[in-house]
Amino acid sequence: MKSDAGVGGRAERLMRLTFVTIFPEFFEVPLATSIPGRAVRHGSVEYQVVDLRDFTRDRHRTVDDVPYGGGGGMVMKPEPFFEAVESLDRAGRVILLSPRGRLFTHRDAVRLSLEPSLTLLCGHYKDVDQRVADHLADEEISIGDYVLSGGEAAALVVADAIVRLLPGVLGDHDSAASDSFYDGRRLSAPSYTRPAVYRGHEVPEVLRSGDHARVEAWRGAEAERISAARRPDPSRRR
Repeated sequence: MKSDAGVGGRAERLMRLTFVTIFPEFFEVPLATSIPGRAVRHGSVEYQVVDLRDFTRDRHRTVDDVPYGGGGGMVMKPEPFFEAVESLDRAGRVILLSPRGRLFTHRDAVRLSLEPSLTLLCGHYKDVDQRVADHLADEEISIGDYVLSGGEAAALVVADAIVRLLPGVLGDHDSAASDSFYDGRRLSAPSYTRPAVYRGHEVPEVLRSGDHARVEAWRGAEAERISAARRPDPSRRR
């Protein structure tokens, strides 16, 4: 899947984002929809989806095998991953999506958005051969302490968090700057829109006051209150 960078103008730089997967069709609609699709039309990103089965050697296109040492489940073989990445002209930083990975944060999204090229490796089945993590990937990332059926959904989460930060994609810096986690651990303040009253529930008066100083003070206080309750600073815990 390649971008049409000529539509809607060209960005100053073009990121190449590659997904290595056994389910290429998983990415077709998500990457063409909403912000990921807008990033392509803006000329900020180019997506490439690589079918891992194209780098197998048997007629069954086998990508997995039984684990050494026994146990349940199947383990994805190292050879297809290595050869798939080696076939790329711009692999860039290689990331393995894995439950054992370090937890992905907004800070990671910002850091990775500065890379010219990223390759996301999507595991499946029980596990991926550890040699992929140790000798091919530059880092392992997890999107949370739970297990998914495969790395495809996690890769889309990471990609969405990254591409929305590319210059010009959102079109409104203030929109991103007011997001949760933009300035660290703090969550964003609640948002309201019309109608002012719905089923007896009113929008806070301060937001309808037109007093921008009061609005900003309210938002700051609400952000601090919600963050303290839902994302307490672990350094302050005893």
